[in-house]
Amino acid sequence: MTPEQYCEQKAAPRGSSLYYSLLFLPLERRQAITALRALQRELRDAVEQASNPGVARTRLLWWREELSAALAGNPQHPVIKAVYRVLTRWELPGEQLFELLDGAQMDLDYNRYPDFATLEVYCSRMSGVVCLLSARVLGHEHPTTMEFARTLGSALQLATIIRDAGADARRNRIYLPLEDLHRFGLETDDIIALREDERFERLMTFEIERAQNLFERVGSLLHREDRKAQRAHLIMAALDGALLDEIARLRGHTLNQRVALTPLRKLWIAWRTWLSA
Repeated sequence: MTPEQYCEQKAAPRGSSLYYSLLFLPLERRQAITALRALQRELRDAVEQASNPGVARTRLLWWREELSAALAGNPQHPVIKAVYRVLTRWELPGEQLFELLDGAQMDLDYNRYPDFATLEVYCSRMSGVVCLLSARVLGHEHPTTMEFARTLGSALQLATIIRDAGADARRNRIYLPLEDLHRFGLETDDIIALREDERFERLMTFEIERAQNLFERVGSLLHREDRKAQRAHLIMAALDGALLDEIARLRGHTLNQRVALTPLRKLWIAWRTWLSA
């Protein structure tokens, strides 16, 4: 198995949103963005799948050393090998990937996020930097496209947090800001107990609207001349926008079910967005 094949299995298996987002790209660019997303997935798994925080910290330290070795021209892990090729081929600032590691570190420092300002930092680190580097791979002419990419990453991460609220609660993790919970009369015990009452519905309506507003801002930041190059990112935004609409239709009930789009719907949205851009 090549490093690129490993990354595809890790981050973009057939039927996934990332698979459809990158479906119409040339192979080289598709593999490049998949490698960056695979690194993001590996770092997330390093924390989520660890038996205790000490093991997770050791794993993140190992990944930090692996990334340092790659920047020195000595990659070892399949994902790092693939990422190294991406950094070299597109002359990307590999040092930015340490920001991704800092985002994974926040998952060790917080299992409750006190406010949206702290969560924004997490979203920017965990997904924004990947979109920044991916935007360079896709190509751009206007400097505002970098702001578009960073904002898109935050919006995508926030949509994931809304979708995975229940799965995270089962791991004793709450990404929904505590200040928002208290605003709607909720406590952390309500989330851990998976209570989806009217208070929770009001909370999720608020969070969904926040994410939708962020996606609207994303659209305004992308210069018209860069839309064609950034079509894969526009598909990501369209897919998560449709997912948020579906969650809103279910009144935000994501604690006891996982909301997802069907593969056929993903394909239709991807194709329609690719053509319209």
